[in-house]
Amino acid sequence: MSDFFQTGAIATLHRLGKPDVPRLERDLESFAEETPIALVLPCHIRELGTSALSLIARELKGVRYIKQIVVGIDGATKVRDFQRARKFFARLPQKPTLLWNDGPRMKALFNKLEDAELDPGPGGKGRNVWVCFGYVLASEQARMVAVHDCDILTYNRELLARLCYPVAHPSLGFDFCKGYYARATDKLNGRVMRLLVTPMLRALKSIVGQQPFLVYLDTFRYPLAGEFAMDVDLVRRVRIPHDWALEIGLLAEVIRNSAPRAICQSELCDNYEHKHQELSPRDREKGLNKMAIDISRALFIRMAAEGIKLDAGTFSTLLSAYMRQAEDTLRFYAADAVLNGLKYPRHDEETAVTTFVRSIRVAVETYLDDPLMTPLIPNWNRVHSAAPSFFDELNDAVRLDNQTAV
Repeated sequence: MSDFFQTGAIATLHRLGKPDVPRLERDLESFAEETPIALVLPCHIRELGTSALSLIARELKGVRYIKQIVVGIDGATKVRDFQRARKFFARLPQKPTLLWNDGPRMKALFNKLEDAELDPGPGGKGRNVWVCFGYVLASEQARMVAVHDCDILTYNRELLARLCYPVAHPSLGFDFCKGYYARATDKLNGRVMRLLVTPMLRALKSIVGQQPFLVYLDTFRYPLAGEFAMDVDLVRRVRIPHDWALEIGLLAEVIRNSAPRAICQSELCDNYEHKHQELSPRDREKGLNKMAIDISRALFIRMAAEGIKLDAGTFSTLLSAYMRQAEDTLRFYAADAVLNGLKYPRHDEETAVTTFVRSIRVAVETYLDDPLMTPLIPNWNRVHSAAPSFFDELNDAVRLDNQTAV
């Protein structure tokens, strides 16, 4: 059983007592009559055939409150790859619509956006989610959207129900819900969250003070979670980062476009497991090292946008303050692991912190070289204003890609 502590800045919805998934799903079926729900699944072609995606497909078969499933397929450079993806998802009774992001029709649309100064950025999860959002808006079937990853090894229907419920409920008043959960096997997982994001946020608060934006981010139990749900009106307004900083960048956009009282986080499950990225301490273009650079740079950009002064002196202090916070964090998690009988690979944890120090330094250099550089894709309100026919063209491209027999 979870605790029921409220952090204060936003509402925290806990997982208390024995889960009653049938009740949640019955309620959601009723809510969905007025608030149809779309589920967006950003998927890479490598994930087809994995045990995680097979489990997700099995669980989704019994979900009746989802009106629309939109699957963004990345990495399918050949027709047979996309056809293989269509065949896999055709087993679902909700009849998912697939977006062939590397197909000729979608590439032509991306090129058109670039020509109109609406660059959607390079391929990746951020652009995948963004174009799926565009299709949900263009198809006009849903009033809210839920998103989760396709590599969840512990997926079940409770996770999806608890993610959708706060936004779908007609009287709770939430426009955005972020998922959170514990991540532990025989050891503690979630290194980027535990050892980079939280210590860095608290180090920054010690330097620049209790800035509302930093307090807001530090309120989330797991800001890097890939699971979130939002109202379609918010979908139209937010800008999506195209790099590894999707989750942090999206949280920044949400608070910019919504009131804190309309934002919540929901505990989705007892434990969560997915594929793990390599640390890649010697390669800044790969793994958690690359992720840490993108997240840190995105945080600095958003802090500057909030009017928080960042200069060379601030960043020099940050590196020292982060190291102090990270050292304390290592001690706290070591004690947590011992109490719960978990392994605690202290050397690996120390190596991660050392790597993240270098990641922050690289992010600082990149930020100072170009403080105005932003990985944010234009929001869909702007796209629709600049290219009023784009939604029709997107609908046509997706329909043609999906209409041939598998």
